[in-house]
Amino acid sequence: MPSEPLFRLEDLTIAFDASPVVEALSLTVSRGETLALVGESGSGKSVSALGAMNLLPANAAVSGRRQLGDTDLASLSARGWRGLRGGRVGFVFQEPMTSLNPLHPVGKQIGETLRLHQGLDGKAARHRTRALLDQVKLPRAEELLDVWPHQLSGGQRQRVMIAMAIANGPQLLIADEPTTALDVTVQQEILALLAELRDEQGMGMLFITHDLNLVRRHADRVCVMHRGREQETGSVETVFRTPASPYTRQLLEAEPTGRPVPLTESTPLLRATGLGVRFQRPKRLFSRRPPAFEAVKPLDLEVAGGETLGIVGESGSGKTTLALALLRLTESRGEIAFGDERLDRLTGNALRRQRRRLQVVFQDPYGSLSPRLPVSDIVSEGLRFHHPELSADDVARKVRDTLREVGLPKDCGARYPHEFSGGQRQRIAVARAIILEPRLVVLDEPTSALDRTVQKQLVALLRDLQARHGLSYLFISHDLAVIRAMAHRVMVLKDGEVVEQGDCRQVLEAPATDYTRALVEAAGLSPVIDAS
Repeated sequence: MPSEPLFRLEDLTIAFDASPVVEALSLTVSRGETLALVGESGSGKSVSALGAMNLLPANAAVSGRRQLGDTDLASLSARGWRGLRGGRVGFVFQEPMTSLNPLHPVGKQIGETLRLHQGLDGKAARHRTRALLDQVKLPRAEELLDVWPHQLSGGQRQRVMIAMAIANGPQLLIADEPTTALDVTVQQEILALLAELRDEQGMGMLFITHDLNLVRRHADRVCVMHRGREQETGSVETVFRTPASPYTRQLLEAEPTGRPVPLTESTPLLRATGLGVRFQRPKRLFSRRPPAFEAVKPLDLEVAGGETLGIVGESGSGKTTLALALLRLTESRGEIAFGDERLDRLTGNALRRQRRRLQVVFQDPYGSLSPRLPVSDIVSEGLRFHHPELSADDVARKVRDTLREVGLPKDCGARYPHEFSGGQRQRIAVARAIILEPRLVVLDEPTSALDRTVQKQLVALLRDLQARHGLSYLFISHDLAVIRAMAHRVMVLKDGEVVEQGDCRQVLEAPATDYTRALVEAAGLSPVIDAS
C-alpha cells in the first residue's frame, strides 16, 4: 500500500519560448504507489515528466517546486542530475528500439549504467546484468547478454529497458507509455512485472499513458491532464466511477462502440485457398541449409462485398504477412481470387491495373507519408498514376472532395504531414486509399498509435465510408475493442496458423480456444457489444 510521499511537484509550469505548455501542475507519488498521468497526445504528460527531471532543451523554462525525498531538484548541479537520473530515478520509454543503442549488445548497454553509477566493471558487471535479466524474467539470460536489440521481440526489448531502469535500485520509476506498441497479452505481462518490481523494491511509479483500461487495472491513483492543465486527481475507483471533470467523462466514453455496418452482400469479393508464406532461412558456411520458416501456414479465407474481416493475434502471428501475401506484395503459394480474377496468376500491367481496386492503410501514418510532398501530391499520386487521362483541374477537384469526405479542410492540400496531428495524418492516409475508389482496403493496425478519442473518430469515419461506398475491409489489429466495433467476422492467428474464426461477437464473447480467451481477458473487454 502507498506510504510516505516520495516525489512531489507543486505548481510545475513549463514554457517554450515564453509559450506555456504546462500550467501549475501539482502531484505526489508515494512509495509503493503507481500514479497514472493520463490525457490525449499534446496534453503535457511526457513534457511534465521530462521537465521535472531537467531533460528539456535550452528554450524551455521550468518553474515550480520539484522534490524527490529530501532533495530539492531545482537546486541540483549538472553533476547532481547525472547522479540522480539512472540512479535514484529510472526511466522506461515508449519505444525501446529507439531508446536502445543498435550498435551495442544488450549486456554492454546495461553494464554501462552499472559502471557509471556503481563503478562495476568486467565480470562483476556481467554477473549483475545477468541477475537483472533474470529479475525481469527473460529466458536464456546468459545468451541474451550478447545479442543485439534488433534480434529481440518488442516485449523482450521492453524487458531489457526495465532491467536497465531498475539496475541501480531507483526510488522512483517513470514509465512513459511503456506498452503502447505491444500486444495486449504482452502489455499485461510488462505491467504485472513493473508492479512486482515496485512492490519488491518499494519504488514509487509514475505511469504515463493514454490507455484508460490499463490505468483501471494497474494504477492506484490517477491525474488527468488536458492542454497542459490538471483536470482532476484521485483514486482510480473514484475518478472512474464518478468523474468530476467533463474532460474525464469524455475520455471514459471514448472507447470505440457500436456495431459494424450491416451487410448487404454475401458474394465473396476476395477468396484465398491454401494460402501460405514460407521464408527461406540463410545457409551458414559448411552447414546444411536449415528448413524454411513458415510465417503463414496454408489457410482459406473469404471477404464478401461490404464486409469487414478482423485479423487478430500477437506480434509474430503472421497478420501483416498474410495481408502482404493477399496484396501480392510478398511471395506466397496457393490461390488468391479477387472478384472473377485470379490475382496469383497476374503479373506486370495486369497486376498493376488491379492495384487500384486493392488499397492499404498502414499503422504509422507519419512513416508511410512522404515528408517531402504536400498533402495534395500525396493523396493524388495514385490517381495520377492510374488515371493519366485526368486533367490537372479534375485531379485537384477530386483531391478536394476526398479530403472533405475524410473530415479534413479542403484547403489543407498545400501543407505537409508534419503540420498535422496523428489522427489527421491517418485521415490523409485513408484519403490516399479511397481516392482510387477501391473495392477492398487493407487496414494494418490503423488505430494503434492513436488516442482513444481519436480512435473513436477514425472508427466512425471508416464505418461511414464503408456504408457509403460498399467497401470491404481486411482489418488487422491487436485492439479487440476496435475489432469488436468494426468487424463482422474475426480470424485469430497464432504462429502463422488459424486457431479460431467466426462471427465477431460470438468469438469475442464465447471464445472456443484458450489462446483467444487469453487475448480477450488481457484486453479487458466487457461481454456486451454496445448498440449504435
